[in-house]
Amino acid sequence: MKFSPLGTNTVLSVAALSFLISAFPKDAMAVPSYARQTGLPCSGCHYDPPELNPAGRLFKLLAYVQRSSLLGSITANSGGKSAGLDLLQALPLAVMLETSYTSLNSPEPNNQNGNFEFPQDISLFLSGAWTSNIGSFLQVTYDTQEDHFGIDNTDIRFANQTKLDGKDLVYGLDFNNNPTVEDLWNDTPAWGFPWIQSDFAPTPAAVPIIDGALAQDVAGFGGYTMWNRHVYLDVAAYTSEHVGAPQPNSGNGFSYNIRNAAPYWRLAYQGHTTTMQYEIGTYGMHMHSSPNAVVGPEDDYTDYAFDTQLDQSLFRTDVLSFRGNFIRENSDLLASLSQGLASQGGHHLDTGTVNAEYHIGNKYTGTFQWFETNGTTDPLRYSPAPVTGSANGNPRSAGYILNFSYWPWQNLQISPQYTAYTRFNGGSTNYDGSGRNASANNTFYLDVKFLF
Repeated sequence: MKFSPLGTNTVLSVAALSFLISAFPKDAMAVPSYARQTGLPCSGCHYDPPELNPAGRLFKLLAYVQRSSLLGSITANSGGKSAGLDLLQALPLAVMLETSYTSLNSPEPNNQNGNFEFPQDISLFLSGAWTSNIGSFLQVTYDTQEDHFGIDNTDIRFANQTKLDGKDLVYGLDFNNNPTVEDLWNDTPAWGFPWIQSDFAPTPAAVPIIDGALAQDVAGFGGYTMWNRHVYLDVAAYTSEHVGAPQPNSGNGFSYNIRNAAPYWRLAYQGHTTTMQYEIGTYGMHMHSSPNAVVGPEDDYTDYAFDTQLDQSLFRTDVLSFRGNFIRENSDLLASLSQGLASQGGHHLDTGTVNAEYHIGNKYTGTFQWFETNGTTDPLRYSPAPVTGSANGNPRSAGYILNFSYWPWQNLQISPQYTAYTRFNGGSTNYDGSGRNASANNTFYLDVKFLF
């Protein structure tokens, strides 16, 4: 694939954003609420946010309730007595400001290229311990396109510990609004690579339901357990929530309206050596749904997936990570067929990603990922349209992502990223039927996050 050189506008915009970055004071020491609660730096739980290290996975497993050593000493000095009210000394609030620049290899028809978003996002987090057994990651985000705040990823947990066969057993309950957001590893969709993404750069049309299609549009409740720090099991059920729509909801205007409840499952095994952490697992979801209605014919989806993650320590602080994820979706689209949204009932969709990431301490990270999607050709489900459509009804897309992240301080991230497509919505040339090539959607994206 041929890389196009960055244009003059891109260079000037990058220079301007670099000036903006330099305006942050170099002695800034602000940290998010989890760090304030635990007394640990961000690197105590992350290789680089949002990637969890073993301590971070344990913190999440135990419902985000670990306290600082200072709080532990206060409890010890009180003789372990409780007044029946377990509150943090400060409300567990945090804020994220994100700004970005996006430039496509070729502009979309009749639209400008080289776009700043300042801000791209402003997120407010209620993240930390509520009681000694209940904690949360609750995010509300300002949407620049809609010009208002809305609910984002939410994960509220209860956890406790006991013994089984002489080994540690953690068990808990979980409320969330995005399948896989509750997972402990960074090889499943909600917290998987890429860690950053443009608001408006074109992306492939075909996405499995478990890979973000239901994000923030469902409500889920389930239970989980981990035995001996090795075997993890999670089961949950999801139903449509449709935040922002009238309640009760008719389903009109929504592609997915879950009928009854959609079960979700997750099974994983993690292990370690003296220098390596590894995980191998499977997860999936089954859903009966109907587009634009809550009665009548149903579409049937079954997603099952396999994932693996390996983190190898090198030298003193460097870590090399490998991750892989494969999702197979089988669907029977009777409702879509009856509404003229699909040309046949039986479909399948396969998506796969593999990536390698090198962490140089906690300041520098470089990542390469290959991704590919393939599935059943359907000229109604994947119809021609400028930029977003498919001329041949084929959902196949493929390409790679190059990312570099720099953390000059633990609450500031600077991250340039390049996404290249070898195929987009079924073709490499004239894929949309309007003369656009896959490489036209190659995207340079520069993202800056500041957390406090």
